[in-house]
Amino acid sequence: MYAQMVKTDAPRIKSRSEMDPRERAFQERIDAGQKIEPKEWMPEGYRRTLIRQISQHAHSEIVGQLPEGNWITRAPTLERKAILLAKVQDEAGHGLYLYCAAETLGVSRDALYDQLHSGKAKYSSIFNYPTLTWADIGAIGWLVDGAAIMNQVPLQRCSYGPYARAMVRICKEESFHQRQGYDILMKMVKGTTAQKAMVQDALDRWWWPSLMMFGPSDDASVHSAQSMAWKIKQNSNDELRQKFVDQTVPQAEYLGLTVPDPDLTWNEEKGGYDFGEPDWNEFFEVIAGNGPCNAERLGARRQAWDDGAWFRDGLTAHAEKATARRARSVAAE
Repeated sequence: MYAQMVKTDAPRIKSRSEMDPRERAFQERIDAGQKIEPKEWMPEGYRRTLIRQISQHAHSEIVGQLPEGNWITRAPTLERKAILLAKVQDEAGHGLYLYCAAETLGVSRDALYDQLHSGKAKYSSIFNYPTLTWADIGAIGWLVDGAAIMNQVPLQRCSYGPYARAMVRICKEESFHQRQGYDILMKMVKGTTAQKAMVQDALDRWWWPSLMMFGPSDDASVHSAQSMAWKIKQNSNDELRQKFVDQTVPQAEYLGLTVPDPDLTWNEEKGGYDFGEPDWNEFFEVIAGNGPCNAERLGARRQAWDDGAWFRDGLTAHAEKATARRARSVAAE
């Protein structure tokens, strides 16, 4: 998932005795594993939380095209270019699926775009870092999409039906994205000394931002606890980060790379790795809009929106004329 620090508006989790009858019935459905559908009653806090999470996820998919799109014209072979084009196209599709899911909650897509372009809405911090070399494209596929898969697979069991169903296809396509990224790096580490050094440099720069994708520890967060009570969220940030590290470190070793964490050690007792703490000051600076590429990313999205205004206007005019023609045809019958 590309959503971080999603607020629920809940000062604390209500006990059953504090819930009104509708809230109690709703929570019982959640606890029974039932899916909530758009036209069914839901607490306002549940609806707003979903809008924030799904829209942030959608924004991240759309903005996430930019770091990789930068390399489409510079891919080393025609095959790599075709694969990267397919990947970027997938990300656009993911954004559209998710905007559609958000719209079922009663928010307009234009309102969501306005929130993104104004800077009010957030997207994943990971996309505010530059892609300096071709190895970065491999690192994004392997690490960034790998972290996204770790987050997104549990979302297929999310309590909100449209979101859960959208995630089924998204997860399948993200698996392709991760494989193509790892394949890029496999090819490069078998190449020249300079190419292997390029891969190590990419890992050094993307490792910690990838761990930050899961967000700060949320064990004491009422927002995370409420999302988990509503089964919007299935696992804590720390649980997912641990799974990601345990899965990814052996993959790095297979590539002959060194994970840039001096505290990384295998813990036999817990059956997983102990690892260092990310620089959360850097994380919050990027979230606040002060990352290396924040201004560039938002500027590109605003420019694309402005440049596409004529096309949107044309589509709207065509639809209005078609509707008017149908109305006249019906009236004439």
